[in-house]
Amino acid sequence: MSKYLLAIGIIAMACLMALSAKVKAADDDKLVASDANFITEAASGGMMEVQLGQAIADKTSNADVKQFAQRMVTDHTKANDELKTLAQQKNVTLANELDPKHQKMVDKVTSKSGTELDKAYMQMMVKDHQKDVKEFQKAANDAKDADVKAFASKTLPTLQEHLQMAQNINKSLGGKDMDDDAHHAGHTEGGVQNKDKEKDKDGD
Repeated sequence: MSKYLLAIGIIAMACLMALSAKVKAADDDKLVASDANFITEAASGGMMEVQLGQAIADKTSNADVKQFAQRMVTDHTKANDELKTLAQQKNVTLANELDPKHQKMVDKVTSKSGTELDKAYMQMMVKDHQKDVKEFQKAANDAKDADVKAFASKTLPTLQEHLQMAQNINKSLGGKDMDDDAHHAGHTEGGVQNKDKEKDKDGD
């Protein structure tokens, strides 16, 4: 009888250990909110890049803009596929269509034509990739999940290359320098700080 009870105890303990391991594995796969949000935002942004790139490649007559748009389709399609696989592994559900924010961005640019289309697209690409580089850099440094961090780190150099390309083409089109405001703000802030220092010095 004692042997029988001992056997039951051992089996029960083994079941509990297996269940505990399963629960732990599930917890390990569950992402913190910031990592999950990064995946969904990156996926939506990547989808927008592809759809907008396809539209611009068809509409523009500028060779540099067309080549850039086609590059966006190629690179972001690849990144999107990798992101879909990552999302499945981490149990993150991705949308199958653009969210209202990104759809509005696409509609605004594609409503234009000619040189206005080219300028609007390239200025948007500079601004959008500045934001992307910042977000991917943050994820590469701060993501809690190792796979999310690895994806961000792997994709970041491509986004930085896209940003440089976009800035060069935007400049060639005579588009607004998207860094002007930041530089102006920096100079203004510096001027204020210098004036404050001079006041402090005079006060002394």
